[in-house]
Amino acid sequence: MIDMSPLAVTIAMIGGLLVAVLLGFPLAFSLGGVAVFVGILAWGPDVTGVLYNRLYGMLSNYVILAAPLFIGMGLMIERSGIAERLFGALYLWLGGFRGGLAVATVLLGTALAACVGIIAASVITLGLIALPAMLERGYAKDLATGSVCAGGTLGILIPPSVMLVFYGPTAAISVGQLFMGAIVPGLLLSGLYIAYIAVRSFISPHVAPSMSLEERNVSLSHKTYLLVTSAVPIVVLIVAVLGVIFLGIATPTEAAAVGLTATLVIAAAYGRLNFSVINGVTREAMIVTGMALFLGANAAMFTGVFLGLGCGDVVSGFILSAPFGRWGAFFVVMFIVFILGMFIDWIGIIFVVVPLATPIGLALGFDKLWFAMMIIVNLQMSFLTPPFAYAIFFLKGVCRPEWEVELSDIMKGVIPFVLIIVIALLLCIAFPQIITWLPDQMIVRS
Repeated sequence: MIDMSPLAVTIAMIGGLLVAVLLGFPLAFSLGGVAVFVGILAWGPDVTGVLYNRLYGMLSNYVILAAPLFIGMGLMIERSGIAERLFGALYLWLGGFRGGLAVATVLLGTALAACVGIIAASVITLGLIALPAMLERGYAKDLATGSVCAGGTLGILIPPSVMLVFYGPTAAISVGQLFMGAIVPGLLLSGLYIAYIAVRSFISPHVAPSMSLEERNVSLSHKTYLLVTSAVPIVVLIVAVLGVIFLGIATPTEAAAVGLTATLVIAAAYGRLNFSVINGVTREAMIVTGMALFLGANAAMFTGVFLGLGCGDVVSGFILSAPFGRWGAFFVVMFIVFILGMFIDWIGIIFVVVPLATPIGLALGFDKLWFAMMIIVNLQMSFLTPPFAYAIFFLKGVCRPEWEVELSDIMKGVIPFVLIIVIALLLCIAFPQIITWLPDQMIVRS
């Protein structure tokens, strides 16, 4: 065994992790490999007990069982055909306004966020449904693609978000509280996106022209019928999941099971439920969950060794010594999360950074739920900021050659929406009740 100071261990573990990632090793193997190597050097064979306890605690957490259920729910909604019906209804209602189709895209993204919670599914769905409709009507490519990316990424914030399911146990916060705390910030972001589209369309009408009168010449009764029949199932699903959590009737895991059952009924009602769909949803949910748990298990080993060797105190001391008091330290944390989001998957950030950041937030005197939600809203930008930028590459992957959409168009399009997320963060700082009000109204706040 080698005797090293906490500072030396901190440098060795963070440096080793960076080297492994830069060499092209998957993040999960990088985290686990560094943890085992450093743990054996510092503790010898005794490290196996630490690693086992961290793994067992991670994999036996009842709350995380909600993850595959919510993932399955989202995948089932994606295959039910409800997104196409809802966009068709919004298309008729809003298409006559400048920027109406982009607004409809964000609204559809908001609705999908409350049902799906999976970025890949939301962005791809919007890219295939909404993007061609906007491009065919002469929308500027940057506005069209930016609206798709921004609307699609709301699913990671608005519950039932898989990110919140993993964040809760990692930070020792009730997932139900996180769900309630994320609703208003998510709707705030959606509203700010729509406001930006409306203002830009008003200033520059050519970037988002309205639909022709012939296209929207549909009777009011038919438009209403389409909107009601496509929106009601989504409203029922939201109430079935979030309502029972808010009222204290069910835990998030139980609510996830209710939600999955409801999506099966919706898919059956739309004639989309068959063995092939169930098999595909089950397989994809298992793959996504397995990937997340494998990464989480290796990250849990990394943080177990990191904290056990006193490295957490080194990091805390560095951040707490930042100038301008607790707000200076807070902005250091937020800046670190922002930079990491450009290079690392959000799952890795949650499992590695959150165990270190949560005690710092408490030491700074911030409300635990508010501090957690600020990090989560911050992570919205990780899907829009290259080089990692999930949403940008998901959308580019579904763009057809005839659309002539370049990667530069998408990157240009997301910049205003990244700035809007920064504005939302500043609003949450100025008015923390945006986050804390709804959780305080819960019947049960554990």
